[in-house]
Amino acid sequence: MLTDVARNWLEQLGQILRRGDTGSYGKVFVPDAWWRDLLAFSGDLRSLHTADTIGRMIATAGTLGVSDLELDLRVPPALSPGDTTPPVLQILFGLTTRVGRVRAVARLTPGDDDIWRATALLTELDTLHGHEPTTGRRRPHGTSESGGRTDDRHAGRVRETSATVDEPEVIVIGAGHSGLGLAAHLKTLGVRALVVDRNARIGDNWRNRYDSLVLHDPVWANHLPFLPFPPTWPVFTPKDRMGDWLELYARALELNVRTGTTVASSTYDVSTGTWELDLDSCGQVHTVRPRHVVLATGLSGTEPLVPEFEGTDLFRGEILHSGRYRTEPARAGTSVVVIGTGNSGHDIAQDLYLSGANVTLVQRGPTYVVGGTTVVDVMLEPAYGEDSPPTEISDLVGASFPRFDRSACEGLRAAVALMAERDRPLLDGLTTRGFRHNLGDDDMGAMNLFLTRNGGYYIDVGASRLIADGEIELVAGTIERFTPDALRMSDGRRIPADTVVLATGFRGIHDTARRVLGDAVADKCGPVWGLDDEGEIRSVWRRSGHDGFWFSGGNLTMARVYNKYLALQIKADLEGIEFPSVP
Repeated sequence: MLTDVARNWLEQLGQILRRGDTGSYGKVFVPDAWWRDLLAFSGDLRSLHTADTIGRMIATAGTLGVSDLELDLRVPPALSPGDTTPPVLQILFGLTTRVGRVRAVARLTPGDDDIWRATALLTELDTLHGHEPTTGRRRPHGTSESGGRTDDRHAGRVRETSATVDEPEVIVIGAGHSGLGLAAHLKTLGVRALVVDRNARIGDNWRNRYDSLVLHDPVWANHLPFLPFPPTWPVFTPKDRMGDWLELYARALELNVRTGTTVASSTYDVSTGTWELDLDSCGQVHTVRPRHVVLATGLSGTEPLVPEFEGTDLFRGEILHSGRYRTEPARAGTSVVVIGTGNSGHDIAQDLYLSGANVTLVQRGPTYVVGGTTVVDVMLEPAYGEDSPPTEISDLVGASFPRFDRSACEGLRAAVALMAERDRPLLDGLTTRGFRHNLGDDDMGAMNLFLTRNGGYYIDVGASRLIADGEIELVAGTIERFTPDALRMSDGRRIPADTVVLATGFRGIHDTARRVLGDAVADKCGPVWGLDDEGEIRSVWRRSGHDGFWFSGGNLTMARVYNKYLALQIKADLEGIEFPSVP
């Protein structure tokens, strides 16, 4: 029965898309439906809502040669009965266009006329015709058909590396999880990508940080493309293990990475569509001329955001930004003040406490707090847990929820409220200590804060209990000035300090682009991060505003999902493949 409903709807959808029949919108969509598209029909990352805008996508579909619509029965249609709302049927299916193969998710609900229509549709470009990734059944054979010697494999790898280093088609700046994951996708598409990083070793961006640092997201959500973490991996990954994993990942996937390397200069030739970059590797300058440059140095950027406080010139102690903070046993017994109550502020305060320092955390504004295990149990377990569906299915279904969809927003608020109730003893303990917390902007928790502000929250991995128990002191309010040996608050309180750590964030990756590639590039880029009018991330994994220049960033989950689309866009440009466009 459910399969029949799904196939009937899919047949109607196919007819409408093949004809570009905008007048038949109401046969397959409810009036306030959403259609989220990732490259397949729009050539961009788009979320279109209601007949007026979705109609434009339908019209474009009529030019794309849509065919081969078929259910993906590896994931059978699933019905979610509603107590006070109509039931929802979720189906996964595939189709083909002149550009490539498309994967899709739809959620259908019955109307008063018993006709099932879509409340939401996701379409995502999975592969390009003629340029399918060398994975799975298309993986390399690994032996020489001519019966060549085993050292031929090594010689071939040397030639490949030499060609990529000397004549890369893409330069990726930054060898963190975003840069390496993108390079892995590009490699499967046959694109010569060279990753450069200023650190001495791959993974040093994690190793060179304070000792107690762990990832705040659980292992099941953090797999890198093509190489998941082993089942022995801890739920919350320690920073050194993360660094070592990135190094292993690059070696296992044979990615071309140059460490100890920075961009000394860059120019872009509009007439040829090529860059000229001088790469400085420990004083040795190497010039490359790629078609594309991707900045993957971290969404927060590398430029510290340092507020101005009166009296800092009089302070006799040490003032350092969180980006320079490292674990220092010599701070045991000293008084350290940490300004800022986001993830970094909490983490550093906890690290200082474990080092034996007397720690005071200064809170200047409310912060959303949620327990790390609470996030796993309530938000992530169904999709990213020990017994969840395969990661690629969870990624696909997760992407099918437009961020401004009313039902998705209501579901997120309900989950945030449920998590707050589960965390009630901890949150009440924080309140007793004077910590100001909320449910995030519009009561939508950490994910919404991450997408819109890239801050304002803490996913607890231990510091909150230390604050609630009084092991870490808390002062909430406004800093009036620094004195030679303390901070003075606006209400007159005095906080002794030998060291002050500014956990006040960074200026963002857009400012990093300005430093690395110059004003001419940065000035052409639109706002980076945050949500546009459709609920899509601005300028990341999509056109930046400057030809041949892209941003890649986000947490491990988002980088895994969206770097695929960035790689497809770059490959299409290199091959002269034109994507569709929707106004």
